[in-house]
Amino acid sequence: MADTTTKPLPSTLSVGLARTKLEVREFFREKEALIFTFFFPIIFLGIFSAVFGSTDFNGVNAATYFLPGMIASGIFLSSFQSLAISIALERDEGLLKRLRGTPMPPQSYFIGKIGQVLVTSIAQFALLLVIAGLVLGVDIPSEPSKWLDFAWIFILGAASGSVLGIAFSVVPKSGKAASAVITPVVLLLQFMSGVYFVYSSLPGWMRDVASVFPLKWLAQGMRSVFLPDGFQVNEPGGSWQLGTGAIVLTVWLIVGLFLAQRVFRWTRRDAG
Repeated sequence: MADTTTKPLPSTLSVGLARTKLEVREFFREKEALIFTFFFPIIFLGIFSAVFGSTDFNGVNAATYFLPGMIASGIFLSSFQSLAISIALERDEGLLKRLRGTPMPPQSYFIGKIGQVLVTSIAQFALLLVIAGLVLGVDIPSEPSKWLDFAWIFILGAASGSVLGIAFSVVPKSGKAASAVITPVVLLLQFMSGVYFVYSSLPGWMRDVASVFPLKWLAQGMRSVFLPDGFQVNEPGGSWQLGTGAIVLTVWLIVGLFLAQRVFRWTRRDAG
């Protein structure tokens, strides 16, 4: 007799992990994503090290000073910018509509996207750290407490950036316009959040605006990990404000989750 036993369907998580593998492969096949997302912070760290190579930043070299900002920027690019653009393109091409019509749970799609962010962000950070330590003379911290701080800052930063990127993907009217709409937003936040400049030297009103958004707290948190503790006197309030940073990143994570659930679309606006 034929075996009529019905095999159980794969779980949402297992399908999501399979999507993660696919998303990672697709990411590394895209030249634009590699250059403007994955290698962008690495290239800029090299440029800043070359331009400010002879400058002393209160006892640390240029590579050490700018490394935290490049790490924060890399996380934000890999999460917010990468997802906002890629999802807008997939919606425009009709891929999301086709996926919505398959038995795949919608949650698996988002697990795949967030999984891709985590994998690419970790790979980017590892490469940044190797280049900074072996080539640019950066002293990598060895204290366990520093790496514990890095872990929760990285997770909160990547998670909040991911859900905000998913929500923001509905803003561009088409996939072709996605880069033109999203990239200037990211660049503006980078300049205002102390990624490319000494944060304390920025105008007060600019620091006030930047403090509302997650990238500022992500960059400040990374400075607490990779810069000597004496540098915290240059921060607002004379401290790293890790508690405040954790609250702001968590609030943005909650806001992003709410917005992503409310505004996300599987089809183009003109599709009805």
